[in-house]
Parts: sequence; C-alpha cells; structure tokens
Amino acid sequence: MAKRVVLAMLIVLLTAALVLAQDAKPLQLSVFNPMQMVPEDQSIKGVSLDLFYVLNKDVTGFSVSLLGVNGVTGDGVGVQWGLGNWVEGSFHGWQDGLVNRAGNRFVGLQNGWVNITKGEAIGVDLGLVNFAEGPFQGFQWGAFNYAEKMKGLQLGLVNWTKSLDGLQIGLANYNGNKKPLEFMVFVNWSF
Repeated sequence: MAKRVVLAMLIVLLTAALVLAQDAKPLQLSVFNPMQMVPEDQSIKGVSLDLFYVLNKDVTGFSVSLLGVNGVTGDGVGVQWGLGNWVEGSFHGWQDGLVNRAGNRFVGLQNGWVNITKGEAIGVDLGLVNFAEGPFQGFQWGAFNYAEKMKGLQLGLVNWTKSLDGLQIGLANYNGNKKPLEFMVFVNWSF
C-alpha cells in the first residue's frame, strides 16, 4: 500500500512539474495591455478576464473582455466574448462580439456585426457583414456575405462568391464561376 501511495505522489509531482514547465498560465487578469497579469508574449490555458484590452500569444479556454478586445497573436481555442475578438493565427470555437476576426483558419461560430476570416473557414457566420477571404464551408447569414469559395448556404440581402458549390438566397446573389448563372435575384445555386 505504501508503495502505491509513493508511486501516486510521484506521478502527481511529475504531472505538476510538466504543467508548470509549460509556457501557458491558467489565469489572465487585465485592465489593458501592458497592465496585465501575464505578459503578452506568454500563453493562457484557462480563463482570461479583461476590462479594455488583453493580448497574449496563444489562448485556450474562456476569454471575456468586458469593454474591449481579446487579442491573440498566435492561435486561439475556446470561447471569446468581447466588443472585439482578434486572432492573428487560427481560431477554433465561438467568437461573440461586435467585430470578430480569425487569421489563418476559423472553425466554429462567429456571431457579431462584422465577422472576418483571412484564411479557410468552416462553420457558421452570423452577422451584418460576413467576410471570408479564403474558402468557406458552412452557413453565412447576414446583410452582406462574401466568401472567396463558398460550399454551403449564404442567406442575406447580398451574397457574393467567386465560386459557389451550394445555394444563395437573397436580394442579390453573385456567383463568379457563372454556373449555371453569374447573377440572380432571390436564389442562385451551383452544385
């Protein structure tokens, strides 16, 4: 029995040492960058709470900015709530704010006035303006929807894509690959 207790304690200590050796911190508290508990060049795995503006390398977990922006210079995973959510790298999860941006890749849900993905996107965009510079697979719903390549459904007043594999429903629908039609009012499709 004593050997098992000693072995269990060793495993706990080794696990704790590995966790502490990682670059990520479990908690971020910030008023605005650089007035934040964890410096911007370090990562967060856990909870990030911010008043105006926070910036970290990679963030995994739950990020809330009460009156400002959640900023990530690397990749993000989890939930971001704030007036703005800005990720330079890839983001997997849910962004909810007035302006949401993912850099390289986005997988999940963006819900805001303006949703921007600079690279590939898979999931759902709900906003006034949804803009995917790369290919988008999923559902865009807003006043203006744009995807370089769209595979799925665009539902809005104006829907625009350079290449469509799916359905567009709106007042103005533009499909750059012109198959079967380049422009249609109310409904456009290409499969």
